[in-house]
Amino acid sequence: MTPTPRQILRDVFGYAAFRGEQQAIVEHVTSGGDALVLMPTGGGKSLCYQIPALLRPGAGIVVSPLIALMQDQVDALTQLGVQAAFLNSSINADAAREVQGRLLRGELDLLYVAPERLLMPGFLSLLEQVQETSGLALFAIDEAHCVSQWGHDFRPEYRALTVLHERFPAVPRIALTATADTPTRGEIVERLALEQAHQFVSSFDRANIRYRVTQKSNARQQLQAFLEAEHANDAGIVYCLSRKKVEETAAWLKERGWDALPYHAGLDAATRSKNQSRFLREEGVVMVATVAFGMGIDKPNVRFVAHLDLPKSMEGYYQETGRAGRDGQPANAWLAYGLGDVVSMRQMIDGGDAPEERKRLERQKLDALLGYCESTTCRHQTVLRYFGEEHPGNCNECDNCLEPVDTWDATQAAQMALSCVYRTGQRFGAGHLTDVLTGKATERVEKFNHQILSTFGIGKELSPAQWSGVYRHLVASGLLEADIEAYGGLKLAAAARPVLRGEQEVWLRRDADPVKRKAQRAERNAKSREPFAGANEDRLWLALKAKRTELAREQGVPPYVIFHDSTLLEILNQRPTSLDELGRISGVGQSKLARYGDEFLKVIEDLA
Repeated sequence: MTPTPRQILRDVFGYAAFRGEQQAIVEHVTSGGDALVLMPTGGGKSLCYQIPALLRPGAGIVVSPLIALMQDQVDALTQLGVQAAFLNSSINADAAREVQGRLLRGELDLLYVAPERLLMPGFLSLLEQVQETSGLALFAIDEAHCVSQWGHDFRPEYRALTVLHERFPAVPRIALTATADTPTRGEIVERLALEQAHQFVSSFDRANIRYRVTQKSNARQQLQAFLEAEHANDAGIVYCLSRKKVEETAAWLKERGWDALPYHAGLDAATRSKNQSRFLREEGVVMVATVAFGMGIDKPNVRFVAHLDLPKSMEGYYQETGRAGRDGQPANAWLAYGLGDVVSMRQMIDGGDAPEERKRLERQKLDALLGYCESTTCRHQTVLRYFGEEHPGNCNECDNCLEPVDTWDATQAAQMALSCVYRTGQRFGAGHLTDVLTGKATERVEKFNHQILSTFGIGKELSPAQWSGVYRHLVASGLLEADIEAYGGLKLAAAARPVLRGEQEVWLRRDADPVKRKAQRAERNAKSREPFAGANEDRLWLALKAKRTELAREQGVPPYVIFHDSTLLEILNQRPTSLDELGRISGVGQSKLARYGDEFLKVIEDLA
């Protein structure tokens, strides 16, 4: 008798119920339908093709661009008793032949394959042989946004995946992504010939992530304060824009006692692999990285993602912050942002070699992110609105909701700031312009004889920090532009004219009083969001984690492949005394129960 999707979910994966649209997707693909699945990171995308692959005859072929993810997924599936393997450049020819032999003999439930390997004529011929003998259950195209030339993870080989539909029209396809705005979604449908596919779009809201944007002063010191206050022993990711900054920040954190590792494309493959392995398999490691790190990282208990530089787009920001809290437990997304970030990012776009159409799109994406940073409203609302979704109300999980900011009429200040740009020749940066407005006689001010200007000293009522905020907002809102030829000097944009003429008002956020903000944070931190704060003092919790680490090391897999933290926490709270009771805990399937049940029950018994 063929098992039902729910039986597979319970017996193999150890979960009592599907989440969201998982069941509808599984049933649709199992019945032979094509699907496009948009689901946030941590939403359970993998189950949407793994369960149909187990229910349908033959092997499920999963196309993935991520070597690290393939290894992770296969390790996790093997723990569950599923026959899974992968084919990519990390294995030698003999190992590849063995995997292909298992595929031909019908011994595999799931095979993960890189798109380059899949598209080889020899491999496509092999798949035709498999289809004629044991059969092909489905094709899953993971990270489907890689097909979009406008996306931040474009992979040209993804464009050729239409061959799957052409050569295997009877095999259902499921394309999945966690990041796709409306244009990207349309491109996925067009490029992969999924016009007839059913689209399943889940909410993009990551309600367990607390978003926070802080004005950059001394970013490293601010990062250290954030980590010390909220993530002293947690695993997390710190993103930096340049390789040099990655190296320097990792070394700086290490000097101060953090277990910090660098990761960027300039490191040799062995170092990258070693650092990634430590991050996945050890507790409390902080990875300092460029965007080269992260896609496909399945580590569920990443408690924070911090940005020391501005990301390039809302999609990038959403995807990078989405690596935190995949286990559904509270996590933080922290971003330090300043005027220099805006100027350098705009210069990077304008000075690049991309065609003008691409530059225009990148500017629009950056503008959306700047709007998010400057926003005074709920950040969850702002993120969701970008992806075409509405949020019902204040989230109480972002800085703007928890510490509401005041706004002030900055129209006159904006006019002063814009006039100063014009009067000084549209070639200076914000620091120099602030000196002119506040009447500070610096060497440069004297050199250009700026004391005689009508704008000299007219802005003494505002502090230099406040003027920096005014200029940051004016650049972010497109009233000022960074001039590449003037090495980042600011010049007026066409949009500045209505403000200078008094036809348009400018309202800015007023930063909260530092003393008041500190008190608010102290009160909030007293009600700790740390999901395992109480457990960390419990002897049984520490013993359960130690047993998990021991088993993981024996098998050479990350600890979360044995059991997620959330499963261990349920074991701690339930304290099962029999295999039957342990088997009812979420995340404990039949295979893991048989392999590890007695060992974990003994840990509980010894500390009872």
